[in-house]
Amino acid sequence: MSSTNSTSIAMNRRDVSDEAEAQLFWRMRLRVVRAHLNQLYRSARLRTTLIVALSLLFWSGLFVLFHQGFYFVKHHVGGAGDPYHAQTFKLVFHLFFASLNLMLVFSSGIILYGTLFRSPECRLLLTTPARDERIVLHKFQEALAYSCWGFFLLSSPMMLAYGIVVHAPWYYYALMVPMIVSFVYIPCSLGAVLCLLLVSKFPKLKLAIVASVAMASVVVAGRAIWATVNGPQIELFGNEWFQQTLRRFQFTQQEWLPSSWLSNGLLEAGRTLPPTAETTGFDLPIVQSCMYLAVLIMNALICHLLVVHAGKAWLREAYSTIECAPRQKRKIRVAWFDRVLEKMLFSFPKPVKLLLVKDWRLLRRDPVQWSQFLIFFGLLGLYFLNLDRFRSQGNDLGNITWVNMVSFLNLAVVGLILSTFTTRFIFPMISLEGQRFWVLGLLPLPRETILWSKFVFASLGSWLPCAALILASDLMLRIDLLVVGVHQFTCLLLCVGLASIAVGLGAIMPDFRESSPSKIAAGFGGTLNLVLSALYIILIVVCTALPCHFYLIAGRGKLSETFMHPDQWRHWLLYGTIAAVVIAAVATVVPLTMGLRAFRRLELS
Repeated sequence: MSSTNSTSIAMNRRDVSDEAEAQLFWRMRLRVVRAHLNQLYRSARLRTTLIVALSLLFWSGLFVLFHQGFYFVKHHVGGAGDPYHAQTFKLVFHLFFASLNLMLVFSSGIILYGTLFRSPECRLLLTTPARDERIVLHKFQEALAYSCWGFFLLSSPMMLAYGIVVHAPWYYYALMVPMIVSFVYIPCSLGAVLCLLLVSKFPKLKLAIVASVAMASVVVAGRAIWATVNGPQIELFGNEWFQQTLRRFQFTQQEWLPSSWLSNGLLEAGRTLPPTAETTGFDLPIVQSCMYLAVLIMNALICHLLVVHAGKAWLREAYSTIECAPRQKRKIRVAWFDRVLEKMLFSFPKPVKLLLVKDWRLLRRDPVQWSQFLIFFGLLGLYFLNLDRFRSQGNDLGNITWVNMVSFLNLAVVGLILSTFTTRFIFPMISLEGQRFWVLGLLPLPRETILWSKFVFASLGSWLPCAALILASDLMLRIDLLVVGVHQFTCLLLCVGLASIAVGLGAIMPDFRESSPSKIAAGFGGTLNLVLSALYIILIVVCTALPCHFYLIAGRGKLSETFMHPDQWRHWLLYGTIAAVVIAAVATVVPLTMGLRAFRRLELS
């Protein structure tokens, strides 16, 4: 029977050529995209508009940052008569694209694994006469699209800023898009091939291999960053600092890396020749840039063939390996950190303590959640540890203004990152109970206890790392103890308010039919939660930052005669703190009260 089916499938495949099959898949993709856009227009206009606006704001911020950085490098890096402009630009391009090269390999492999082996669509396509390599290409194109737009969002502001600063010719802008597309195809293809190879040939070791490679990459990057942070306190952006940095990241300029082909191609396209220069033939910048583009295109075509052959050879074997893998029984035991957490929560009632431990177990058993948390807050920690190197000495008015502004900007950044995590992980907590939600109704405790436990878990779990980060920032900036206290109190208000908004809105607008937390967070409720959280952060930080800023600069320099005394601004700081407390109380009580009322009316069947 199986031989008859395989023979009929083979015959059906012969009836349809490769070109016709490719056109069918592209026609299907266009219909899916059109339907998705219509759905977004009809039911998700607010979310789509907000995402586009925030993406444009993010792109504009990156463009301004890169433009100012390249302008600073061009006019201030290097000593008189000994500039390092070209070397500095080369270092920035090579380091930036080498990092994205490694990230694209991992991200494309992970995305392809989810869309190829965990997708109902792929299971359906495997029952059709479609060729295996066509199915792999169909899913690979999705992973490529996700990776390409993110890469373009990050790299396009840097490349445009560089072209404007160095006054690049017209062909620099014309070559950017083909270079980006051809470059992205190479690491994404390698990630796809590695994904199919690991799943088909090393099914039991795939997680260990990926974890080992990821850990090795983190260790190498951590050593490089730590060497930069913990290095000798030399003059920043001076000749000695530049030479040390150039030697430390010399490995990113290897000629066999695709990132080097992209960097050299863009740098050659942006190079302008002086009017007196006499160059012909292959020495022209446009010719050199086109040669690098040709290298990228040829390697991208070779990688395309590798993906086709890997899909043809390994797809069925890999899919059968995953579907037929035996399910191992997990041993029931209590982890030691769960027992430690139970001891630390001794002051809470036993029902609340059990619910807190349950939420903690769900968090630690999901690497997607805590890995993102560690990455973002780890990067912030490295940034805060490096703040001392950018702090100028002295107690003048300019230094005080700069330090105070940076400290409150750090506080706002921590709050904004926390708001994304509360939207992504705290808001969907009630909805993720899903079909198991009826079990909560059988517990011998009031229904309000469930909601209160999630609020305590969110506020307490977010306050500890955020307070530690803000304290590290304040210690590195060496600010006054009064400002340290204001920052810690503001951080507490932010954590409590953001947790209340996420938990309250999550109870008001649950979605028990959806099992994906990312889709729940991307809905109307998650978008509203993100907008309200951003407004709350702005109000709280402004209420405490402005009085604190004027308190620190009052009575100094020329302001001593025309500005109010610091004692008067101390009263305004107290008033601003009281206003922040009132706003936090409203933001805490109102969502929780509305959430409790909606939670009582939920049907648990």
